[in-house]
Amino acid sequence: MKHLALLAAALVLTGCSTLNPRPKVDIAEPTAALPQAVAAPVVNNGAIFQASQYRPLFEDHRARLVGDTLTVRIVEKVSASQKSTSSVDKTGQISAAVTALPGIAPNSFGRATAAGSSSNSFEGKGSTENTNDFSGTITATVTGVLANGHLLIAGEKQIGVNHNVDVLRFSGQVDPRAIQPGNSVPSAAIANVRIEHRGRGQQADAQGIGWLARFFLNVLPI
Repeated sequence: MKHLALLAAALVLTGCSTLNPRPKVDIAEPTAALPQAVAAPVVNNGAIFQASQYRPLFEDHRARLVGDTLTVRIVEKVSASQKSTSSVDKTGQISAAVTALPGIAPNSFGRATAAGSSSNSFEGKGSTENTNDFSGTITATVTGVLANGHLLIAGEKQIGVNHNVDVLRFSGQVDPRAIQPGNSVPSAAIANVRIEHRGRGQQADAQGIGWLARFFLNVLPI
């Protein structure tokens, strides 16, 4: 009986998680990378310049190798609206009467009339509006360098306060020419941006619909 009770509890918990799934954001994994190991030169030539570890001396530090960090200024504003109106109006009318027939008195058809009419009207209106505004800052790590020099970056930030955890995750592809002084880049200049901002804890649980209410909402959507 104890094993059956544990199995039933596991099934209930599994059902609860499937009744309220969270939409997934395809963040590039991993979100952190270590610098690539560089083999020590066999011969010590005493020179300052080393091609394997070259960084320009007379420019601001900028991310260019795997493991370097890059500050991303997240400024995302998306606004879209759509409106549509449709109307159809159709009216028809018909009438007929018999006044006379051969061999029958004309006054016999005084009431032999027929008439009909039809009317059809349709009107529809619809509107859609969506506005998103997201701003923030996160420092990401270069996880890969493409053949054309573009940088693949990914980063994650977690802030925990009491029983709540705020999680911010970011990934994208950066053109080195878009990196500004101070080793920073705006998110609008990054390709294939993936941003995830979620909370874990009591506040996140309070914002979701309970599993029993969601169950009845799925069974009886009306």
